[in-house]
Amino acid sequence: MTRRRISPTLVQEHGAICCAACGHALGPAGLPWKHKAALSTLPAAQMPGAGSGINADVLLRRFACPACAALLDSEVALPGDPFLDDIVAA
Repeated sequence: MTRRRISPTLVQEHGAICCAACGHALGPAGLPWKHKAALSTLPAAQMPGAGSGINADVLLRRFACPACAALLDSEVALPGDPFLDDIVAA
């Protein structure tokens, strides 16, 4: 099977969703992959350039490759919100 680019940071290869930088498999296509990524969070109000009107509860979630630490995706959420799952069809 050939490598298929999904985004600038993700590829599909051999039926798996993989980091485009190093090829580390994050899980099978057709299932959410973010749960296999390394997660870090930062209060959005602490981001450079953040305005004073940002609610203190809002978080920036950063999903990185657990093998090479390449940033794969990010999202803004409230604590306890489920991940915005990106599911790529097999």
